Amino acid sequence: MHLSLVLSLFVSILFAVRARAETHTVKFVNQCGFGTPALVYNGENILTGDSYTSNGPFSGIAYLQTGYCNTNGENCTLMEMTLINPTCAGCGSSADISLISPHVYSVETSFAYYNGCDGEGQTCSSPNCSDAAFFMPNDNFVQKECQANDVSNS
Repeated sequence: MHLSLVLSLFVSILFAVRARAETHTVKFVNQCGFGTPALVYNGENILTGDSYTSNGPFSGIAYLQTGYCNTNGENCTLMEMTLINPTCAGCGSSADISLISPHVYSVETSFAYYNGCDGEGQTCSSPNCSDAAFFMPNDNFVQKECQANDVSNS
């Protein structure tokens, strides 16, 4: 009887650990004094405050709606992100800033990972930030990756 109780407890703990889902938070800090942060997933702005938490992998785009941006951030500085727990080497989270047309520089934009890969990120502070943003589709060196579980972005 004692062995079955220990085995039952072990199986319960095993299932509880496996059932724990990944979570990722995207947090906005608007230091411009104008505009409204937008977080777009499947063509819809899902942001209702300063942060959004996903209970599972998340892939979307973000920008500061200044009144000139279209739904997918056209005419503005765009941040793209995929936040996912890695299942193999190189299969984790990735984020970048894009100024590939029709996206254009509109405001200083930066991001940084936290809750894993803390501080790793990118800043585009001028229209000529070619070392920090995509201008051409093959500017892959500007992407910032993170291989930590439950990593978040701000």
